[in-house]
Amino acid sequence: MARAIWKGAISFGLVHIPVALVSATRSGGVDFDWLDERSMDPVGYKRINKRTGKEIESKHVVKGVQYEKGRYVVLSDDEISAAHPEATQTLDIFAFVERAQIPLLNIQKPYFLNPEKRGQKVYALLRETLIQTDRVALANVVIRSRARLAALMPLEDALVVVLLRWPSEVRSLERLDLNETVREPKLNKKELDMAKRLVSDMEADWSPDEYQDTFVDEIMALVEKKAKSGKLKKVSTTDSDQGRRSADVVDLTELLKQSLKGGSSKAKTSRSKSRSNSKSDDAGDDGGRRKTSHK
Repeated sequence: MARAIWKGAISFGLVHIPVALVSATRSGGVDFDWLDERSMDPVGYKRINKRTGKEIESKHVVKGVQYEKGRYVVLSDDEISAAHPEATQTLDIFAFVERAQIPLLNIQKPYFLNPEKRGQKVYALLRETLIQTDRVALANVVIRSRARLAALMPLEDALVVVLLRWPSEVRSLERLDLNETVREPKLNKKELDMAKRLVSDMEADWSPDEYQDTFVDEIMALVEKKAKSGKLKKVSTTDSDQGRRSADVVDLTELLKQSLKGGSSKAKTSRSKSRSNSKSDDAGDDGGRRKTSHK
């Protein structure tokens, strides 16, 4: 089984479903590393003062946020750490919505949810409930010190969680130059019929085995050829892993009863929390920072 990047529990009312988060995708392309051709040592990025062009020691590097053009506010590591949300081990469901209501642009990255042994029955219950009600669950979760908005949805026999972009991270279509020619096109029936016929002629089933990145194939074939001919260089690398804990699950029937009694108030509280997180979360899944300019 693939390595879990996070272990915890789905919080469903007062019920906890122990799960492990497993990546459902992998990076495409070819990962080129920089190496010193003389020693085959890995090559990193230097810290360069952009004004003087000189390299500086890491102890002199601080983090700043641009407040206005040319002027920054410097923040310490402790101040940045304090701003991170408190780490939790739960996917805290706060609402159930129709899948079609989630905008395509908000969808960011999918993960599989693997049930722990103690939570398999409740896992199946949630999956079947989502299928039969045709809903997805919106949840708050903290992953790698970042508050995230997520959607839980069924996929065949499993549950998947899709990380969503905060609404503030999605740009409006107003950025595009969509004039009346695009917004209210004057198309005649003949043009539409021909376009529809072209679509019909090119209709096909989704066939993932047929869709290949030829650049990756070419590069990896070249790597394989060179490796078999003995053109391999030894490079030292290091890896590290972090252990994580999982959550407990308790009696299902009684907690479902209690959840029905107090569910509405919890949903309101969680929605409020979600809106608050939306305002303060950093932009981008790769740790990108939003720059704010005050004038």
